[in-house]
Amino acid sequence: MNSQDVILGMLMRRSMTGYEIKQLLENLFSYFYSSSYGTIYPMLNKMEKDGLLTKENVVQDGKPNKNVYTLTDQGKEQFNSYMYSPLELDSVKSDLLVRLFFGKYVGTDRVIAWLKQVQTEGLKQLQALNERYSMHKHEMHPTQVICIQLGIKSYEAKLEAIAEGLERMEQLDQEERI
Repeated sequence: MNSQDVILGMLMRRSMTGYEIKQLLENLFSYFYSSSYGTIYPMLNKMEKDGLLTKENVVQDGKPNKNVYTLTDQGKEQFNSYMYSPLELDSVKSDLLVRLFFGKYVGTDRVIAWLKQVQTEGLKQLQALNERYSMHKHEMHPTQVICIQLGIKSYEAKLEAIAEGLERMEQLDQEERI
């Protein structure tokens, strides 16, 4: 899976501007796919050159012109090829996990600060995901519901593990102060 596969999937539903694609990547897809803003437009240009999509320049009154991207038949074939390819194993890249692994080299108070920071952010993300789910569940396809529910359960499990770890670290911190 790469940015091209994700963008092709977005365009299966309807034509979109680069800005709309960026918004989806930053909001909805950010829970399970990471892509930088700097990769979107170069990827769209490459996909256009490869014949996977077309770009239409739409003139707007009082606003800058916008480019609307539409999937071609070749783009649909490419997306279907991805969808029928074998599943890739999930990969985890986590700055927090790397830091926790080496956490014995910093003070307990530092680790506690990391855990509290991630706990606060995780609660915000879980709340936002739950709100999106509540607002859109009636219009979601069952596969999208499964996706969102997996995301919610993942955040809940992570927050539970963080709370348990935070409790252990705070206990260790108290013991160290004695």
